Amino acid sequence: MARKDSLFKLRDLLIKRRDALRKALAGDLSLLKSLRDQIGSDVVDAALDAAQDEISSQLAEVESRELAHIDLALEQMREGTYGQCDICGGKIPLARLNALPYATNCINCQREAETGASGGLSAGNWSRVLNTGYADNEIPFSDLEAS
Repeated sequence: MARKDSLFKLRDLLIKRRDALRKALAGDLSLLKSLRDQIGSDVVDAALDAAQDEISSQLAEVESRELAHIDLALEQMREGTYGQCDICGGKIPLARLNALPYATNCINCQREAETGASGGLSAGNWSRVLNTGYADNEIPFSDLEAS
């Protein structure tokens, strides 16, 4: 019964976070629209406005992705599949759900998906990419200045 109670608390948490994200996204989008309507008086103002637009847009994208994950978790709750790993079908531990309420995989399956799905790129041999064939002390500083 403790797991069921914890899942109800997580549901309430997800709903509150969803509502907060929806309000934030609505505010971010209206802010972006109002910034576009303003015309900067010089190039520096325009550059600062463009940088702020980019930051706001990226934050809105991150919040939008989180909102999609929350909506999926709430849908899984309605279907009765919340807390089950999408890969192995086992129960996702409450500790993981408390840390990431919209987790869809248990930690073992998530680790495997992150390391295995990339085809080993994350564990690749970076030394071969960075190895130029020269040691740091093989090129005299004076040769670099002459170039």
